[in-house]
Amino acid sequence: MNKPIDTDEDIERIVRLFEACETAKDGFAHREHLVLAVWYLQTMSVRAATGQIRTSLLRFLDHHQIDRRKYHETLTVFWVEKVSDCLAALPAGTSLSEKCNEVLRRLGNKDLVLEFYSPELLWSDAARDSFVIPDKKQWRS
Repeated sequence: MNKPIDTDEDIERIVRLFEACETAKDGFAHREHLVLAVWYLQTMSVRAATGQIRTSLLRFLDHHQIDRRKYHETLTVFWVEKVSDCLAALPAGTSLSEKCNEVLRRLGNKDLVLEFYSPELLWSDAARDSFVIPDKKQWRS
């Protein structure tokens, strides 16, 4: 299981360090991606949050001189929408750290995406370059 978030300050630190490209290139894993999505979805629509995450991830890759081909559009869209769905199911008044912990509990397994996508489709150039619909089961309502 992913390490829980203790405080809202922990979330702010993760986001601040990532946005400033001060996170080590190998220090931004699935857990941190989910936290970033929760953070952005607090003040943005799904579409805007997806765009902001895309921009931030590409800046991070450029800063660390990592090939931009590492960015994956289908994964980004999938996870932002899954986080949004998870947040929508939480009661009003849920704290930011509680939201993050619930998202981590429900979506912390990065292989969840393989319930919806075959590896062949998910790791294709088409899925990396633009969003593709799943070939195993639908996840959008």
